Amino acid sequence: MTASILALTSSLSSLSFSSHVAQKPTTVSFPRSRSASIANICGTPSRTPRLVVSATVASPELETVNLKKYVKSRLPGGFAAQTIIGTGRRKCAIARVVLQEGTGKVVINYRDAKEYLQGNPLWLQYVKVPLVTLGYESNYDVFVKAHGGGLSGQAQAISLGIARALLKVSEDHRRPLRKEGLLTRDSRVVERKKPGLKKARKAPQFSKR
Repeated sequence: MTASILALTSSLSSLSFSSHVAQKPTTVSFPRSRSASIANICGTPSRTPRLVVSATVASPELETVNLKKYVKSRLPGGFAAQTIIGTGRRKCAIARVVLQEGTGKVVINYRDAKEYLQGNPLWLQYVKVPLVTLGYESNYDVFVKAHGGGLSGQAQAISLGIARALLKVSEDHRRPLRKEGLLTRDSRVVERKKPGLKKARKAPQFSKR
């Protein structure tokens, strides 16, 4: 045992390590496999199986066209020919809302509500509040045509339109909707700029001299 340890230490001491680093990277070459060389010798080239993965991505334009066809099939005669309809307004936004019995799908301007409202949870909550208040979030499909203003104003206009449309379903819905303030038209708008001022009320800095 001691003899083997001594032989090992002597062999390690005989090794020398150099700090020289090669400038060119070393290349490692692997020999061809035996099966490939045999196939080349026999004259039958080896065929390696290929894995082909194909994926189809639906374009937004195609989805919009499909939703447009879907809305037209659900609303024969257009928005004006429907019975459960309500109009909501907020700031400069106007929204016409149609309710139909369904599973809770919301379509705004022939686009899904989550896509149209950019996934904003507050704006999506504005749209769902009237239905959630009455427990109808999965009983009605909502179809909306909105224009004017921004997305925030349109979302609040849609909320008022849905609440007004629910009144045509039953007059008993008035009390719970009124209690939550969903039937009140918010008349607040941006105050106009005044001449001589920077904004509606902000005046330029006063200078005594």
